[in-house]
Formats: sequence, structure tokens, C-alpha cells
Amino acid sequence: MSRRPRICVVGSINMDLVTTTKSMPEQGETVMGEAFATYPGGKGANQAVAAAKLGAEVTMIGAIGEDTFGSNLLSHFEKEGIYTNGIKKCPQQTTGIATIILSKQDNRIIVAAGANIKVTPEWVESNKQEILKCDLILLQFEIPMETIQYVTRLAFENGIPVVINPAPFQEFPKELLEKATYFTPNEIELLSMNQMENFDKVNDKMIVTKGSQGIQFVNESGDVQNVSAFRVKVEDTTGAGDTFNGALAAELLRGAELGKAAYYANAAAALSVTKLGAQGGMPTREEVEAFLTKRENQK
Repeated sequence: MSRRPRICVVGSINMDLVTTTKSMPEQGETVMGEAFATYPGGKGANQAVAAAKLGAEVTMIGAIGEDTFGSNLLSHFEKEGIYTNGIKKCPQQTTGIATIILSKQDNRIIVAAGANIKVTPEWVESNKQEILKCDLILLQFEIPMETIQYVTRLAFENGIPVVINPAPFQEFPKELLEKATYFTPNEIELLSMNQMENFDKVNDKMIVTKGSQGIQFVNESGDVQNVSAFRVKVEDTTGAGDTFNGALAAELLRGAELGKAAYYANAAAALSVTKLGAQGGMPTREEVEAFLTKRENQK
């Protein structure tokens, strides 16, 4: 593809409230934290920023509150070169919030959806022409399921590939299994999907993220293929999966076959965990290529 890949992300926009602590509190327990910071987040926003940093032309469809967090997040999108005309400002809703506790390279997250519930089929419909200009659509499960259904159906009818990250997992209609191009579940989400009717017929749509064990998918020959994880010094795992999704979409649109796209996305995700914040460590295309070149030279 000679021009920049065009990706539309329909999804959540949050402000992440991050506290680091030496020990994760038990139920009813209070512990002392070491640091607190706010970072742009939301699975949809994270994937949009990841794809934009890697050279894609990205349109974000979502919603924010008319509050300080919303204004800050909108400015952040604009700095990243992301098209924001599809972001609705909701005066009666707060911007979505994720409260994150980090401890010993692990995290616990509570999400308050806020304005994300206003990402409705009607709002998507009002941005239909922008969506139809895109080469690929990224979806996640932090917006209403009826909207995910609508977007998937719209994309299918217009021949636009859709990548769905089924997180946080919830039950969804089998129509999505039939009409989405790829799913990117982690191992726990995959176990839930395994129970769905006709799941065995869509195994080749699964690109499974397995954390430190890497990636697993079914290749064109029908064989299960594994991509090993890169070993890096972990600072914060928040947003690693979102980085993977944004990178995977960008590489697929550049013409990479699935194995190479997954390898590249794995490298981008590895770099993302070396800094704090879901978006703080997301790499540029130049950084990923330099990382991969260095690893190849060390073999």
C-alpha cells in the first residue's frame, strides 16, 4: 500500500488513574502507595495511538465528557495526529475512568465507563462516511455491544476487514464470529469463546495473545503457529495488548502476511511495557525496526 494505511477505531476513551505500590492490598486492607499519575487510556484510544505512532492514518470514533479529563484527552489525540471529528462531547456524562493499581509487574484495573456508553449505533451512523473511507476497523468490548454489532455488520456489508479485541470479555452474538475478520483474545477470553456455538469453524480467525509466552494463531496451511515473546525489562504491562492490536492492524494493511505482522506486533508490545502508562511506552515505527534489527544482529 503506497499511501498510509487508514484505520478506524470505534471504542473507549478513558483517563487512567495509576497508583504504584510495593504490595497489592487484600480485601479491606489499606497499603501505602509509592506514586500516582494520570495517563491517557481506554482500550480504543490505546489502539488508536499505537496505530498512529506506527504510521497509520487513524480516525477515532468515541465519546468524552465535557470535563477537564475529556479536554486533555482530546488535545492528546490531536498531538498524536489522530482525526477527532468522530469524538462526541457529552455534557451529562463524565469522561471514562480506569483506576489502576500497579505492583510487582502486575496490575488490577477498575473501569467506570462514563461517556463511553454514549458510543451508540446512532452516533456511529452519523460518522458512517468517515468509517467507510477506512481500510480496517478495530473494535473492543468497552462500548455497548449493540454498537459493536452495528459496526461489524456495516464493515462486512462494505468489504472492510474488522479486528475485534474481545476485552473485557462479555457474551456476544455469534454474528460477530461469522462477520469479523480476526479476533485477538488472550487465553482466558479464548476459553470463554470456546463455549460458543460454531466456534470450531472460526479457529483460523483467532490470534491469541499469551503474555510472556507470545502469540498463537492458525497459519494459511491450517497449522498452529507460535510466535515467541521478546524478553525485555518490564515496567508496566498496561496497554501491551492494545499496542499489539494497533501494530497488527497497521502491519496487515502494509501487506505483511499474518505471521510477520504478528511478529512485528509482538515487538511493538514488548517495547510498550518498558515504560509507565498504557500509551507512554508505545513505540514509533522507527523504534520497532531498530529493536528488531538489534535482535537479529544478536542472533
